[in-house]
Amino acid sequence: MNSSSQIVGVVGAGLIGRAWAMVFARAGIQVKIYDASQPALAACMGLIADLVADMHANALVHEPVADILARITPVATLEEACRDVVMVQENVKETVEAKIEVYAQMDRHAPPDAVLASSTSWLPTSLFTEKLPGRHRCLVGHPTNPPYLIPLVEVSPAPWTSDATVQKAMALYAQVHQEPVLVRKEIHGFLLNRVQGAVLNEMLNLYEQGFASAEDLDKVMKFGLGLRWSFMGPFETIDLNAPDGITDYAARYGHTYAEVSKTQADNRWDAAVISRIEAERRQKLRHDALSTRARWRDNRLMALRRHQQDQPT
Repeated sequence: MNSSSQIVGVVGAGLIGRAWAMVFARAGIQVKIYDASQPALAACMGLIADLVADMHANALVHEPVADILARITPVATLEEACRDVVMVQENVKETVEAKIEVYAQMDRHAPPDAVLASSTSWLPTSLFTEKLPGRHRCLVGHPTNPPYLIPLVEVSPAPWTSDATVQKAMALYAQVHQEPVLVRKEIHGFLLNRVQGAVLNEMLNLYEQGFASAEDLDKVMKFGLGLRWSFMGPFETIDLNAPDGITDYAARYGHTYAEVSKTQADNRWDAAVISRIEAERRQKLRHDALSTRARWRDNRLMALRRHQQDQPT
C-alpha cells in the first residue's frame, strides 16, 4: 500500500504521542492525533512544528516543514482517531486500568484488521488485552525516547497475538524508518528498560558507595561505553575485543565478570541518595534550564543520527 493512502491513529498528544505523529508523518503517512485533554491537543501542533523545524535544520528531513505538518490532523474524539486506520499507536497513562479502558474503545472503533499497539514502557500486552474480542491484533510497540530520533521499537506480543499482526506491525515500523526488534516472550520492562535498569542500578551503587561522583559516572558512559555502543551492541563489541572473537573474549575475561557480578547488589533507589545526585545535577544545570538542555540534547541526537545514516553498516 502506498504510504500516502495509509492512516495511523495516535492516541495521546503528550511527549511520546507527538513523537510518534512525527515519525509516521515524515514517512508520508497520514496521522490523526487525539487526546482527552483539550489543552494538550491544542498545544501539540505548535510543539511538533518546533521539532520538525529542528529536524529540517539538521538535514534529517528534506521536505518543507509545512508538508510534514499537513499530514497530522488533531481530532476531537477517540472514535475518529481510530476510523479507517491501519494502526492505532496508544500513549495514555501507564496503568493497567487506563490501558484496559482505552483498549476497549480502540478495539470497538478501529477496523478489524488494524493493529492496536501500545507505547507502554513496562506493561506486558497480556495484562490489558485478555478479555478483548480483538485481542489477536493487540501488542506492545515500545519506542525509545525520543522515537523520532532514536529508532528502536520493541514489538512485544501477547501469547494470543496473531503472527499476522506481529508481521504487520514489524513491517509498518520498518516502513517508517524505525528499527523493530521482536521480544519473543513477554517480560516486564521488555529489553531496553531491563538493560538500562541494570546499568542505572550499578551506577547508583557505585555512587552510593562513594566510588565516583555523578558527573564522573556520566563520563564513563559518555566518553567510554556510550561511544562504542552508539554503533555496535555489547555482543559485537566483545566479539571485536579479543583476537579470536567472542569465545576468546569469554575465555579471557568471563571469569572476571562472573566474580564482579557477585558484588553487584540490588539498588532500592534510596530517596536520600537520589537527593544527593539531584543536588549535584542542579549545580551543573538549574531546574529552569532543563527544557532548554533537553532541546540541546535532541539537536545533538539529530547530528548523531545524521552521521549514523551516512555511515556503512
